[in-house]
Amino acid sequence: MKLIAHTASNTEIVCALGMAHTLIGVDADSDYPPEVVNGLPKLGRDLAFDAAAVAALKPDLVLTSLTVPGHEKVVAELRATGIPVFVADPVSLSDVYADIRAIAGHLDAAAAGEALIASMQAAMPTCADTPPVRIGIEWWPKPAIVATGRSWINDLLQRAGASNPWAHRTEKSAAVTPEEAVAAQPEAMVISWCGVDEANYRVDKVLNRPGWATVPAVRHQHVYPITEAHLGRPGPRLVEGYRRIRAIVERVRQQQTAAD
Repeated sequence: MKLIAHTASNTEIVCALGMAHTLIGVDADSDYPPEVVNGLPKLGRDLAFDAAAVAALKPDLVLTSLTVPGHEKVVAELRATGIPVFVADPVSLSDVYADIRAIAGHLDAAAAGEALIASMQAAMPTCADTPPVRIGIEWWPKPAIVATGRSWINDLLQRAGASNPWAHRTEKSAAVTPEEAVAAQPEAMVISWCGVDEANYRVDKVLNRPGWATVPAVRHQHVYPITEAHLGRPGPRLVEGYRRIRAIVERVRQQQTAAD
């Protein structure tokens, strides 16, 4: 099997299945695991994937996705090559597990797929905090774009003892106004800006955002960076995102308890 992975989540799933040796190319945004991806041909950025370069490598299968606005064009271009394409489009943790199972099936690695799913589930136990801590996940700062109803983020938050204040919205993500942020009353905000290194995340962008001063997360300075690699990639490293969110839940609860 000769495989090309488009999107970092698909690359990471293949490697977590122990099937990195099947990869013959990846997108330029796939950066993990470095010992695998650094030696592979990079076939263009996430939203500018080079279908002609993909076709030239003659893969047996291309793994792609619809997880980012604009991926529709990439998927259409890949399908036009005639090469078999698997398209992931998860909106829940169950969907993420189903994609892992499907990719494992394509690679004749069903047992590895089930083992990976089981390990992820075991690493993310449900914490029944009552009421859950309201945590917003911000994908972009200006305008403020947050995860909404059709996102695996909601399941991840729920398992960690939190909830998404914008889960009622029907989109995958959406821009929010200062008025909407005040109305939603998030108790913590996580910045997970897509395409930006965590070292370059600036908490002050949220703390000093016009119109957000009365938002509880800002008022109590519960604004935290978590790399998009741990939240925005629907694959095995969501476990790390879960752990970091759980730590935020516990910190918020500790401050609230101390204030009572």
